[in-house]
Amino acid sequence: MGSPPSFRSAVTLSLVPEAKGGPFVYCQGLAHGCERAAALGFDAVEIFPPAAAAINQAELAGLLLRHRLTVAAVGTGAGWLIHKWTLTHSDEVVRRLAREFIRTIIETAAAFGAPAIIGSMQGRWEGGVDRAQALAWLAEALEDLSAHAGALGVTLLYEPLNRYETNLFNRLGDTAEWLRTLRTDRVRILADLFHMNIEEADPASALRAAGAMVGHVHFADSNRHAVGFGHTDVAPIVAALREIGYAGYLSAEIVPLPDAETAARQTLAAFRQHAVSA
Repeated sequence: MGSPPSFRSAVTLSLVPEAKGGPFVYCQGLAHGCERAAALGFDAVEIFPPAAAAINQAELAGLLLRHRLTVAAVGTGAGWLIHKWTLTHSDEVVRRLAREFIRTIIETAAAFGAPAIIGSMQGRWEGGVDRAQALAWLAEALEDLSAHAGALGVTLLYEPLNRYETNLFNRLGDTAEWLRTLRTDRVRILADLFHMNIEEADPASALRAAGAMVGHVHFADSNRHAVGFGHTDVAPIVAALREIGYAGYLSAEIVPLPDAETAARQTLAAFRQHAVSA
């Protein structure tokens, strides 16, 4: 038998002032976040920018080289947080702005070999928009944006969120089934353990059902704190990830409590305890 797949660790780095207090460990700029991530021993950073232009690519490239880091993924959620744009909004102009915002982030992420994440920018069906229409708009957007990502050599990540954040898709199995109907093979699922704690009866079984569709993992406990500070049983989840052959990042999208350094250190302790092969 071959060696089990290995995982890589990542920590979140936000450049969005409006996101302060959210699930991002470092919020003091690229240089500070990369320096701390490397000092503690993370393999990568996951970046949450207010827009693609907020990432100075030359600066980031230098920081990654200096600190021997990679980019795990780049988030698009600021499009919703700052502008309230979504891919399923009733207004065609808003949907177009959302798509263009994501497109530019895909381009920036691809420059570093990383996928972009579509989470909150998926939106929801409500008001005069029914579920079928919202899913048709979402499908069209994902097919278009994933083709753009594919042309740049990367995939696109779609994140099912909990019921309090979207009414489109909340569980991995339903998400995987729907994604397989799209005219694209460049979209993968972001499995967030915090959302899964709310929505999945058995997170490990949900991961097995999604299988190769899983492209990224947010490594968070039941309360969105660092793994080990809540009640999620991580061992069977990691075992399931190994079974499906997942060899990507376990990324700490967590609240920086009791403080950023403690949260980051606890994440690495949990990562080394559960995810590092003997």
